[in-house]
Amino acid sequence: RGAMAVPGELWAELPAERRIFCSVLLFSWAVYLWEAFLAHRQRRVYRTTTHVPQELGQIMDSETFEKSRLYQLDKSTFSFWSGLYSEVEGTMILLCGGIPFLWNLSGQISGRAGFGPEYEIVQSLVFLLLATLFSALTGLPWSLYNTFVIEEKHGFNQQTLGFFFKDAIKKFIVTQCILLPVTSLLLYIIKIGGDYFFIYAWLFTLVVSLVLVTIYADYIAPLFDKFIPLPEGELKQQIETMAKSIDFPLTKVYVVEGSKRSSHSNAYFYGFFKNKRIVLFDTLLEDYSALNKEPAEGEDGENEEKKSKTKNKKQGCKNEEVLAVLGHELGHWKLGHTIKNIIISQMNSFLCFFLFAVLIGRKELFAAFGFYDTQPTLIGLMIIFQFIFSPYNEVLSFCLTVLSRRFEFQADAFAKELGKAKDLYAALIKLNKDNLGFPVSDWIFSMWHYSHPPLLERLQALKDAKQE
Repeated sequence: RGAMAVPGELWAELPAERRIFCSVLLFSWAVYLWEAFLAHRQRRVYRTTTHVPQELGQIMDSETFEKSRLYQLDKSTFSFWSGLYSEVEGTMILLCGGIPFLWNLSGQISGRAGFGPEYEIVQSLVFLLLATLFSALTGLPWSLYNTFVIEEKHGFNQQTLGFFFKDAIKKFIVTQCILLPVTSLLLYIIKIGGDYFFIYAWLFTLVVSLVLVTIYADYIAPLFDKFIPLPEGELKQQIETMAKSIDFPLTKVYVVEGSKRSSHSNAYFYGFFKNKRIVLFDTLLEDYSALNKEPAEGEDGENEEKKSKTKNKKQGCKNEEVLAVLGHELGHWKLGHTIKNIIISQMNSFLCFFLFAVLIGRKELFAAFGFYDTQPTLIGLMIIFQFIFSPYNEVLSFCLTVLSRRFEFQADAFAKELGKAKDLYAALIKLNKDNLGFPVSDWIFSMWHYSHPPLLERLQALKDAKQE
């Protein structure tokens, strides 16, 4: 018993800040090992399921099945190495005092520009700029490998190297233009907010998130992709008729040129109140996808090569199938899933700011990460939201995944009520083929990670309606 008590006694004798630091590191590695264990189970499924299972015989041909198996296996292996790298990098940053080092460096830079230690917000912005720059640079090789090796090998990548870098730089600049002003205002509100600063901080982040959702598709997304109104015609009329039938206040339908960067497909809607827009990726539409068109005469060689590379199979959905996919998406709106998600996210945000207000005065939290003399607000936000809340965030993330799966079934059922069961069934199979989704999964991996139910479960639910 004495021998058993030794580790406990040693732990109790450690100062509070060492206990906090060790707990954060141990939990981080526990999460990583759990994720690695789940991914290992799923990789075993990819390796051993080499033939189309009987129940999938009608749905998937063996060539597509093998392609999707190899694609997902490559993605999973890549995910293992990139995950290991980021875990080791994070651990090294913590062990070597990377956060206080970067904070002091930011202080020196802002000091040279004439802003002393009393200008904490300026120092915080320099810190944020340096941290995001470091993160972008260390993530770049992984992003390049993912795009130009894995996605390229499996026929999804449509980007040139020049386009990729231009896109990355643009993304970084746009992110800074939003992140830095928002952070400086948030820090200012926390500084002057008094005892109830957490209420004002929460209200501020609520307003910012609503503004960003409102302006994203009109002003931010077009910086990266070309949005064109869906041409007049049968599909547009059918979409408008369906929207009207469920009182969806549709104002515009756009097609986004997603095929410039990837041949993966998608669709979404956005906007508040009486101003809703629907966005369809051109890769979703059989009739509009650039990937299905022959290169125009006189196009440069590189473009021709790119087009011919993907022109092996027609991709995308027919009009009826696109309508069925939209029926599913509109189901999320009609059933209030969008509003429920916003409410959950804001309740969580309020709770986090309230707990932050309770913990921000604890000097040992700062000392645990190497801040013995100063307690900068930005560092406090980082320590508490990123490290101290990580167990809570893991539990919340799992609960939201479970809820999301439930919402997906409900949205499928809604499309079924609109009489779209047969077309949605066909669309799900097509989208799974186009995106090389692998339809067999390990049950624990699926339960923990899949925000959408596995294909077979969704098809089974729709099949009952199809046969009626």
